[in-house]
Amino acid sequence: MALSKNQQLLSKIATNDRHGENSPYFDGWKAYDKNPYHPIDNCEGVIQMGLAENQLCFDLIQKWIRRNPKASICTAEGVHEFKNIAIFQDYNGFKEFRQAVANFMGKARGGRVTFDPNRIVMSGGATGANETVMFCLANPGDAFLVPSPCYPAFDRDCGWRTGVQLIPVNCDSSNNFLITKAALEAAYERAQQDHINVKGLIIANPSNPLGTVLDRDTLRSLVSFINEKKIHLVSDEIYAASVFSTPSFVSVSEIIEEMECDRDLIHIVYSLSKDMGLPGFRVGIVYSYNDAVVNCGRKMSSFGLVSSQTQHLLASMLSDNEFVDNFLKENSKRLAKRHSMFTKGLEKVGIACLKSSAGLFVWMDLRRLLKEQTLESEMNLWRVIINEVKLNVSPGSSFHCSEPGWFRVCFANMDDDTVEVALERIRVFVEKQQVKSKRKFQNNLKLKLSCTPRRYDESVMSPHMMSPRSPLVRART
Repeated sequence: MALSKNQQLLSKIATNDRHGENSPYFDGWKAYDKNPYHPIDNCEGVIQMGLAENQLCFDLIQKWIRRNPKASICTAEGVHEFKNIAIFQDYNGFKEFRQAVANFMGKARGGRVTFDPNRIVMSGGATGANETVMFCLANPGDAFLVPSPCYPAFDRDCGWRTGVQLIPVNCDSSNNFLITKAALEAAYERAQQDHINVKGLIIANPSNPLGTVLDRDTLRSLVSFINEKKIHLVSDEIYAASVFSTPSFVSVSEIIEEMECDRDLIHIVYSLSKDMGLPGFRVGIVYSYNDAVVNCGRKMSSFGLVSSQTQHLLASMLSDNEFVDNFLKENSKRLAKRHSMFTKGLEKVGIACLKSSAGLFVWMDLRRLLKEQTLESEMNLWRVIINEVKLNVSPGSSFHCSEPGWFRVCFANMDDDTVEVALERIRVFVEKQQVKSKRKFQNNLKLKLSCTPRRYDESVMSPHMMSPRSPLVRART
């Protein structure tokens, strides 16, 4: 078989398809990029509801920056630090930055646990942090179990360049997609039978896309499972401070304080992209209880350091305890308000969502709008929503969901007016679907009645003379 020109010129990593860019998850973004909604310039454009971004508290950060001009090296008040920040820094990062991040991580977990700044490893966002962990823990061909539905870009982050496989642990709506020991054991056994070396389990807590948090018993069960199997647990906790109602968030760092376990197997991924709404700053963190992973991760940091300028600014901001406490409180309050606004809007048109208490999105149930309970029907519905309703939402299949009809919808990356526009589009769409469904039912009923064999003249036949087995009786019941 002849190789293409690109395959001849480029590496296998560069040309493999594990980036996942061709999935519906990324296709929705492309549809938005081609025709982005604007309330004045393009009011018929696609509204971006596929991006988990928090834009609800920018005013708080901007206010802090105006009050603290010395924190930036690009102001008259802070420029005297320019040279010290611009020159080379070692891979460990600024001590003040690591201390500030450790303090923020503790506050984001309600102050119930403390973090050692000497265990913080920097990376370019959570994307880089997840890949760094995989490079440290696994060889190409090894596998990590991942409960599904799961974050679509885990495939890219964990496997594209590392060669690590992800094996879904199927969870379903019968128990609100809770991870069970039985499902974990089944996935692990399947991997063993296929001669795949399982190196660990990766979870997102709070969950993306579900918006749920894991309870203590479930977390204890997961820690027990990985200890029994002697495999790693990577807990992606990038939404730790994006919890807006009960139940509250419990970190794996709390669980290992309560039970005996091999701490060398426990690793946390964190970021400021979601909780602070700063994805452009590319602040990713690996926090490992394993000394070897910390040392190895530090060496790899040279491929994805956080810029010194960013470290300098954030070290000052996150060290301001009054600001952090107020920000966390206000962020939770605003997320709760937006979540309520959006879900109540959906309820008015008969759309339910999985009950959630965290994250920047809801897990929307559109199963009743599917023509058939199949993946193909889900994709057909998604195409209508993208191309006709002009909303970029993400289909459940892109999150490895085993049940067709679920969609992730993000609600924190826009203003209230845009949310109202999105809800109005959904209302119109649902009403049209209901009208179509009613017409189809009526047409089918008429067709069925017209094809019903008549042994008697209906105009003179008493209802009491009809047999209970009559096709006409059955059609009317």
